[in-house]
Amino acid sequence: MGRYVFRLPDIGEGVAEAEVVAWHVKVGDRIEEDQTLVDVMTDKATVDMTSPVSGVVMAIHGELGQLVPVGSTLVELDVEGAGNADEGAPASPAPPRRQAGESPELAAAAPPPPPEPKPAPAMPRPDGVARPADEVPIAAPATRRRAFELGVPLQFVAGSGPGGRITPEDLDAFIAASGAASPSVSGPAPRTAVSEIKIIGLRRRIAERMQDAKRRIPHFSYVEEFDMTEIEALRRELNEARGSDRPKLTLLPFFMRALAKLQSEFPHVNARYDDEAGVLHAHEGVHIGIATQTPGGLMVPVVRHAEALDLWDCARELTRVTSAARDGTATREELSGSTITLTSLGTLGGIAATPVINSPEVAIIGPNKLVDRPVVRDAQIVIRTLMNLSSSFDHRIVDGHDAARFVQRLKRLIERPALLFMDQV
Repeated sequence: MGRYVFRLPDIGEGVAEAEVVAWHVKVGDRIEEDQTLVDVMTDKATVDMTSPVSGVVMAIHGELGQLVPVGSTLVELDVEGAGNADEGAPASPAPPRRQAGESPELAAAAPPPPPEPKPAPAMPRPDGVARPADEVPIAAPATRRRAFELGVPLQFVAGSGPGGRITPEDLDAFIAASGAASPSVSGPAPRTAVSEIKIIGLRRRIAERMQDAKRRIPHFSYVEEFDMTEIEALRRELNEARGSDRPKLTLLPFFMRALAKLQSEFPHVNARYDDEAGVLHAHEGVHIGIATQTPGGLMVPVVRHAEALDLWDCARELTRVTSAARDGTATREELSGSTITLTSLGTLGGIAATPVINSPEVAIIGPNKLVDRPVVRDAQIVIRTLMNLSSSFDHRIVDGHDAARFVQRLKRLIERPALLFMDQV
């Protein structure tokens, strides 16, 4: 028998370290060749590390959330044969297997699997029998509710039923023995528990990106009211007449078309700013990031070259890239390189927002919720469909006057949707 040391290999792309986000083995496990050992996250992707050999896990190194440099020992295995412990190999030869989702500009990777909980310390009870803090006591719903109303934590109550189930008699005995509140007392009890949740993986990447964006970019926001009556009527009519080969239209494809039309007039808004080099990269191509909520957190898949897409193509690409982000199959190219971002909460959109810029971009546009309200038109009170549009800009690049002009031009295109389909506007 020999010892095999599995080290973090060189993942490439200039990566010098990676974050441990999920362990798939524990000490004593028998593992086979190509079995996944651990997931690590870089600035570019989540990668699962597979074992190049079969053996028994003797030790693992690296806590969840810990950053480990390339070449660090991750797993020690007891294997048949000589192993590699005496060879001094700088890294294990097993190639990392990249998972489907890769980093967006706003976040950094596909959602990692949930980490395994660590054993919690035992908690003392009046009966002298310890129950781990993370063990859920077994009790009937009626018993749980009665304990809640009495302010009695079931974590400390010994169970005499099958499998340690806490019976009503166990609850009464605990109250009598500990001097807890009388069963006749009712009413909610104060809750004092505090849960500690370590921020790792995608959630940590999001936090870092948001913090960096707010620290480095002097944001200013601008909110304007849009009359959406005409474009909503057009959207409904197009959806009713669409063929089976065409996707259902939301409002976002219309905004994508409008942003593409405004690029030539406002090239410095469709841009990425390298503040370290002091260079603004103004793009002729309009690559629109779509802020998307996924099971693991916020990601920003990209619809590329919106200027070359018609309305239906915009809708089709939007559906494709957001679906890929949500199910974890989006590629790195689909999750990077945006030049301006659209963010929408749909029916949850609220009255207004102050969206955070997707660095290194210089602008983000956020449609809010549609509402029907009475307005005055031609001296008459009529019902119109209105919406506030929220936007944020990088004040280092975009002046307030230019931002207002940009939004007003956007408003004109949206309120007069026929302009979206004309060459000259």
